[in-house]
Amino acid sequence: MSDRESDLEVEADGELGLPPQSERRIVIEPMRRRHLRGVVSIEERTNHRPWSLSLFAGELKMPTSRVYVVALEDSVVLGFAGAMYVGDEAHITTVAVHPAEMRQQIATRMMLALTRCCIVDGIDALTLEVRITNRPAQELYRRFGFAPGGIRPQYYRDVGEDALIMWCHDLASPSMGQRLDALEAGLRSPLVTRGLGPSAA
Repeated sequence: MSDRESDLEVEADGELGLPPQSERRIVIEPMRRRHLRGVVSIEERTNHRPWSLSLFAGELKMPTSRVYVVALEDSVVLGFAGAMYVGDEAHITTVAVHPAEMRQQIATRMMLALTRCCIVDGIDALTLEVRITNRPAQELYRRFGFAPGGIRPQYYRDVGEDALIMWCHDLASPSMGQRLDALEAGLRSPLVTRGLGPSAA
C-alpha cells in the first residue's frame, strides 16, 4: 500500500448544527461497489494522495485478504475504513470520515466494527501508520489498545513527515473484548451494524 495515513477525527462534541445522534441512524456495513462514488468523494477530500475508484474496486475483489466497511445514513456514505490481512495480522490501510461529519463518533463506530471483523476472521494483531504530529488520531487509536512500535522516517514524502507505527496485539483476549465493549458503551447512541456477522442488526 502507498504511504497513506489511517486518519481518525478528534472524538469530541462538534458544533456542526447536526441532529443529535439519538435522532440519527448511522449503520456500519460492508463496503460494496455501489458505495464507491461516495467513498471516493470522501477520499478526495481527506487524503493528500487519494486512491482512485478503480483501486478501491480492486480491493473489493480480494475478500479473503481485505475487509472494508462504510458508515451510512439513508444510503449516504459518511465514512469508510479498511484493513489488509497478512497471515494472522492485519494492516489498517484507511480510515476516513466526511469533513462535515467529524466529531460524531463515526470513526469509533467503524473501528469497532472493523476490529470485531478482524477478530472473527482469526486476526491476532493490528498495525497502522499515522503522522507523527497527528496527536488526536493517535489518542483515539490508543483507546483501542494501540501502542507505538517504531518510526518510519519521511514516510509521507510529499509532506516531509515521519510516520508513527502503532500496534495492537492479542485481539482475541478477554481484556480486548472488555475494551471494545467499554468503547461501544461510551457511544452517544447505539452501534448499528448490518451484514457483518452474527451480531449484526
